[in-house]
Amino acid sequence: MESPAVAGPVVVGVDGSDAGLTALDWAVDEAVRHGAPLRIVHASLWERYEGVVPDRSTDRPSGQVLAENIVGTAADRARRRAPGLALDTDVLAEDASGALLREAQGAMVLVVGSRGRGELKDLLLGSVGLVVAARAPGPVVVVRGDRHALEARHQRVLLGIGDHEVDAPAVRFAFREAAARDAELDVVSTWRRPAHGPVDHRPLTGEPGSALEQRAAQLLDKALEPVARAYPRVRLRRSTVEGPAHRVLTERSAAADLLVVGARRQGRLVGLELGRVAHRALHHASCPVAVVPRHDPAASEGDR
Repeated sequence: MESPAVAGPVVVGVDGSDAGLTALDWAVDEAVRHGAPLRIVHASLWERYEGVVPDRSTDRPSGQVLAENIVGTAADRARRRAPGLALDTDVLAEDASGALLREAQGAMVLVVGSRGRGELKDLLLGSVGLVVAARAPGPVVVVRGDRHALEARHQRVLLGIGDHEVDAPAVRFAFREAAARDAELDVVSTWRRPAHGPVDHRPLTGEPGSALEQRAAQLLDKALEPVARAYPRVRLRRSTVEGPAHRVLTERSAAADLLVVGARRQGRLVGLELGRVAHRALHHASCPVAVVPRHDPAASEGDR
């Protein structure tokens, strides 16, 4: 078997919104693919605002009822989608961001929707999703995109490779996902010609057209070779593309079921910790986006 045993559950945050239910469906399918249990959580601070109800009371606070209904409805939906799936639920007396960050510590992957109940319709990504993707210690999937991507019809996982993704967790995560889905792994390394540098017009048969493209191709080989040996059945498609990585990956995500990007933990501002590539993907990708952290205290403030 190519894929190693996966530790921890698939954890999904639900809030009763349509985006939350879409994330739930995606998380159920992910748990089934990997043979992992599912954990459904909802964060609620109803106790803080309504107080604890005395034991003698027969009435429950409306906030408690709402929270229990949200997780109960989600659990029923998950069981209908995947009968026999091992799952548990919990209502967490915390703010959503804090609760999900804590849950991420023991998760195989944390799954959230692209926006929540309190987000305005014109927001590209909800504040909770942005905070969690930027700060979680493990992989986070923000579920977004069209029906073809959500239903995994493309049979393709897209992975962006940059200088900091060589032998990074994002590479291993992408291979694991492609193996579990029996999907093609489309790996892209981008390069950019200097704005005022010389243009190489000479056609070279079988060789990259520039030293920069050659470097991008070598980067692909260096990143993929050790992991590919562990996943010999994964079909690989390698590409070196001229252009900014954030634009290239966003455009190619239209033909993918999952976009995997690495994120260096840098700085203190929410969102900027993700880097330009991950930040753009979370707001504009046409498919679910997996942000896989690489903790590198020496990372610079620049990005691809």
